[in-house]
Amino acid sequence: MRYLYGPVNSRRLGFSLGISLTYCKKCNFDCIYCQLGRTREKTNTKAEYVKIEEVLAELRLWLQNNSQDIKKINYITLAGSGEPTLNTGIGQLILEIKKTTPISVAVITNSSLLSDPSVRQALLFADLIIPSLDAVSPAIFAKINQPAEGITLEYIIQGLVDLRKEFKGKIWLEVMLVKGINDDLGHIRKLKDIIEKIRPDKVQLNSPVRSSSETSACAVNKNKLAKIKDILGGNCEII
Repeated sequence: MRYLYGPVNSRRLGFSLGISLTYCKKCNFDCIYCQLGRTREKTNTKAEYVKIEEVLAELRLWLQNNSQDIKKINYITLAGSGEPTLNTGIGQLILEIKKTTPISVAVITNSSLLSDPSVRQALLFADLIIPSLDAVSPAIFAKINQPAEGITLEYIIQGLVDLRKEFKGKIWLEVMLVKGINDDLGHIRKLKDIIEKIRPDKVQLNSPVRSSSETSACAVNKNKLAKIKDILGGNCEII
């Protein structure tokens, strides 16, 4: 399969059939914790990096040939080898998936393009969006996510606030915590203030457990994760 992968048993999503909407780590971030390795060429240019009709043809063929697996799949998840919202066809793909199968659609995004109204509009028919927000300090944001030129934390946060106003499905906000980078409790309290403005249905704390693009990206210990969870409040969970 060129575009589909799995189904995989995900900690968050149960059984998930993944779809990649970019190729070769096409992304506008170079996160220090990324399991796919370094982003060799960051881009913030939106384009149809993989053809939506080809993705749909592969998905329809998979659905025809895997009738037993379909019964256990919880989500079709748009994520894969880069930032899926860079693909200008994502909205069309979501709509066509919804016409093709009753399986719920999830989108995993780094939140970088949510300040663009056309991107938010494209995501409105998904069932679940999992955006990430790892920092509320520009300096920490630059260090942990290493964004492409022109991406600002201020716009990302505003995009998340606007998404909550417009999107009627579920939003699970992911925070990836890296030891010594963004786990300071003072920073966490500022993060809590921003999360209260975003109003996600869940906050999911994560920390690197697999090899990542930089060896400095170390996991936060369990006791500190528990303390951070308590600070962030009742809809927060450690995944």
